[in-house]
Amino acid sequence: MEWMCKSFDELGSALLYRILAARNAVFVVEQQCPYQDIDGRDLHSLHLVAQVHDTTNASSGPQIAAYLRLLPPGLAYDEASIGRVITAASHRGTGLGRELLARAVAIADVQWPGASLRIGAQAHLEAFYAGFGFVKASEPYDEDGIMHIEMVRAPAPQP
Repeated sequence: MEWMCKSFDELGSALLYRILAARNAVFVVEQQCPYQDIDGRDLHSLHLVAQVHDTTNASSGPQIAAYLRLLPPGLAYDEASIGRVITAASHRGTGLGRELLARAVAIADVQWPGASLRIGAQAHLEAFYAGFGFVKASEPYDEDGIMHIEMVRAPAPQP
């Protein structure tokens, strides 16, 4: 597993293509949720990626195993936020999603010290996010046919 956290300008076209393909596979195809994925926020976000190299087919290149984007305060919400969280179907149930979120929270705490984190979580994942300190901050709402809730994580204590 290869982990990287990059700004948009650092992604490069091949990695960006794989990220967008992975997001499309999960959100549009698997969840049958046609929506406008390209929203202009990627340009100002950090992109946390876990990729694996297929040893059986080296010509296929690395595959995205997990991904999310970290948005600075003021871009989507007043708080910093995490969004577009995915774990590829082939890596679900392995703990990779937990590792992804733990890394994201740690990065956000360093990148934006003293900032809260807000997410628009799929409602059925409330307990998962609560395990990382996120607390329900809204009533359930429908977003693109899927019930969501906003959740907020208080800032990490500062030394």
